[in-house]
Amino acid sequence: MDSAWLLLSLRIALIAALAGLIGRWQGETAGWAFGCMGLLLLLAFHYIYLARLQRWLKQPDSQTIPDAWGAWGNIYIELYRLLRREAKAREQILSDLEVFSQAAEASPDGLVILDADNHIVWCNRMAEQHLGLRGERDAGILVTNLIRLPRLAEFIAHPGEGEPLLFRPAERRGSVLSIEAIRFGKDRKLLISFDVSQVERADTIRRDFVANVSHELRTPLTVISGFLEHMLAEPAPEEARHQLGLVSEQVDRMLRLVDDLLILSRLEGESQMLREEEFDVRDLIYEVSGEARRLSAGRHTITCEVVPATLKGSRDELHSAFSNLVSNAVRYTPEGGRIVLYWEVKEGKGIYRVEDSGIGIAEEHIPRLTERFYRVDRGRSRESGGTGLGLSIVKHVLMRHQATLEISSVPGAGSTFSAVFPAWRVTLPQA
Repeated sequence: MDSAWLLLSLRIALIAALAGLIGRWQGETAGWAFGCMGLLLLLAFHYIYLARLQRWLKQPDSQTIPDAWGAWGNIYIELYRLLRREAKAREQILSDLEVFSQAAEASPDGLVILDADNHIVWCNRMAEQHLGLRGERDAGILVTNLIRLPRLAEFIAHPGEGEPLLFRPAERRGSVLSIEAIRFGKDRKLLISFDVSQVERADTIRRDFVANVSHELRTPLTVISGFLEHMLAEPAPEEARHQLGLVSEQVDRMLRLVDDLLILSRLEGESQMLREEEFDVRDLIYEVSGEARRLSAGRHTITCEVVPATLKGSRDELHSAFSNLVSNAVRYTPEGGRIVLYWEVKEGKGIYRVEDSGIGIAEEHIPRLTERFYRVDRGRSRESGGTGLGLSIVKHVLMRHQATLEISSVPGAGSTFSAVFPAWRVTLPQA
């Protein structure tokens, strides 16, 4: 650009010099006339090239860049280079987009891109097979109008929260899909569908086996328990009564284990639909705290701090989950300890929290606490009467309510278990 200004200055200086010479030879008027004519010609020259550039910019094409000399030639050369770079960048973008499109089409999972209002933008072929969509035909249609699945609208409205949805397409008998929602970009969402039919069949077989075995065990255990209760009521030597008492304790423990296995099997089965009802969560927490006091038998200080709110869900299932969390606190808090039950609402979400001053849990154990039969201290768990299934039951109950379980603990200082419920399940009283 500096050379262009220099060249322009030289041309103006040349015109001025020639005008001066002509003025000396032909008179001052002739010199001024020549100078003005030269400047007008120079201006006309630049105007012509400016008009050519303006016409070309309306339909830019590297093949039709105008020829020019001087500064305008340099400008056109730079424009040509810029167009070539843009063309290469465009080709690279198109190539990357084609690779992405091929990869998305080759994906074994269904992919559906939604806009901010949950209208379909694009889907791959696997999504068409899984969800019965048609990419070109269904573009721009609200996804909930095409996929008939309870709670899908609520699920999409809160992507990344809670567990995936299970979908059993009516037209594909025996097929089970797991659907996840992810937010990406500024206001886009991605639905991903996975075929989990084989996993679901294996889980069904396992659940049926556990349920059947549990049912078969319950009858003889109940009979044995009845006979033991009758024998303990009869006069007998002290040693025999002690032995019968030990057997009775183990039978009762096995019955509790069978009951928990049946509860867990029922919660894991999708045939058991969630019973939705609205209830005052304070009443439930007061009820649970009363049960905890009876279990504690005065060995602990148990208090409640709750705010008024209505919770939507299965009261019976949530009673089981809330009670399990409190009974764990009672079992693992030494005598004289403190247990506090909280219910609060933060940012619209409902939080049920149980804090204790118990023995605490080492950090490496926390991720595995909700596994079936996982025990931090096996000997202490057996002594406390736990079955090893309580937190697993809690996890499944919360999953069915799109809630999450958060655990924090400091060994020797106590633990905090928090059940966090989505905002749409919580209603605060009108002011």
